[in-house]
Amino acid sequence: MAHLRSRRRLGLAVPLALSLTASLGFLPAAASAAPLGEPSVQATDAITLAYVVNTTPDHRTIKSVKKAIAAAGGTVVTSYDKIGVIVVHSANPDFAKAIRTVRGVQSAGATRTAPLTPAGTTDEGPAELLTKKQAAKTARMSDAAVDSEPLEADQWDLRAIGADKAAKINPGSSKVTVAVIDTGVDDTHPDLAPNFSAAQSANCVGGVADTSEGAWRPYTAEDYHGTHVAGEIAAARNGIGVAGVAPGVKVAGIKVSDPNNGLFYPENVVCAFVFAADHGVEITNNSYYVDPWLYNCMDDADQKAIVDAVNRAQLYAQKKGTLHLASAGNSNHDLDSDAIVDETSPDDATPVTRTIDPHKCFDVPTQLPGVVTVSATGVKNLKSYYSTYGYGVVDVAAPGGDRQFQIPTDTPSANGRILSTMPNGEYGWLQGTSMASPHAAGVAALLKSRYPKATPAQLQLLLKAQADNPGCPESYDQNGDGTQDAVCEGGKRFNGFYGFGIVNALDAVD
Repeated sequence: MAHLRSRRRLGLAVPLALSLTASLGFLPAAASAAPLGEPSVQATDAITLAYVVNTTPDHRTIKSVKKAIAAAGGTVVTSYDKIGVIVVHSANPDFAKAIRTVRGVQSAGATRTAPLTPAGTTDEGPAELLTKKQAAKTARMSDAAVDSEPLEADQWDLRAIGADKAAKINPGSSKVTVAVIDTGVDDTHPDLAPNFSAAQSANCVGGVADTSEGAWRPYTAEDYHGTHVAGEIAAARNGIGVAGVAPGVKVAGIKVSDPNNGLFYPENVVCAFVFAADHGVEITNNSYYVDPWLYNCMDDADQKAIVDAVNRAQLYAQKKGTLHLASAGNSNHDLDSDAIVDETSPDDATPVTRTIDPHKCFDVPTQLPGVVTVSATGVKNLKSYYSTYGYGVVDVAAPGGDRQFQIPTDTPSANGRILSTMPNGEYGWLQGTSMASPHAAGVAALLKSRYPKATPAQLQLLLKAQADNPGCPESYDQNGDGTQDAVCEGGKRFNGFYGFGIVNALDAVD
């Protein structure tokens, strides 16, 4: 699950190239060749790939493009006519090249580099399950606090942002739903069942929403990421286990991870954003990057098409009232630097080392316009050692855990990571910007509960306004070797480590 984000986004200003990307899907097509003629002859051993074809969103154009897709040897899997995104499978190796010449097609490309098989999150390191012995010790300490959940003594993260106190004032409204776009959510967990919204949950793998009973659940207990994230947001205060940042709001699960390799392909994420928007979800949490590219470069036709398709979907959701939050990433990259070495892409085949400009090659959905990018902090309110950062990219910070340099001294387990729900009624620790984003999403849900008419843009401003900024540290030499492990740029109001600051649940409700 290296692509899952326990992982990155924009702050004060949207880069020019990305601003253009935001409207890319609604510009006139550059190419205007006549529709294709006869389909290409397919080799019997040709591999099948998935594609996104992005068109002008009008009925006549989409109908014409669908005919051209068939003529080029493609099969339409689904079509999101409202945003002009068509998901296609084809074994024609020249499909993308051919379809890009069709009138009305604005961009098109493969969503993966490996063939389809029959049918990236951002947590850093393996999960650690809570043992019965540890649980008993934690429960004894939790009993000493008034109105505390049994395992809350180990939840240093709630106290760090005042979420324990905020819950006594306003735990959040059941009219607000946060959708966890992830590996699935185990809604049978006793800490999640009270707040789970099945009507707003689905399995979007393959690009088509499956809303049948339980389709949103994880494939196995090893697909724990989404369940952990969901608990951080909305685990109920019901006298069982842990508590979420917003224990009174609803949480939904939209599964987008591939069953064979766990990757988050673009067509799955497009489906998730559209589904969330059409089902009244107020907030989405995105603790992952869209596979197979860690960074999608706009000078590559396939990667440009991925950015275009996902951006159309998330903008559609924003226009319908949905705020998106995303993790910044776990690579300790400076997203405002001149160059970053990417050694992991594509992650569905053999990676090729490349040097990219993060102002022209984008982490999706983290760097898309209007998406709130969240970096991670530890118990000392310092940037976590792994957390990606960047001036003008990170919007806010939140607890994500730090098992190396920020270890709590006042908790039963002395564990610097984040304790939350796991499949099959269990609990466990994880760390990463994957864990930071849901903390911020929980605070956003509290703000939405308090200001129910706030638009996504207004909600984002409120989230930034209540944040507490510690400012850049004088030194960030975490291991004491005399070398700065990262450089924080900016001042007390806004900087590259924390954006506008660390979210504060108590300020959100008080």
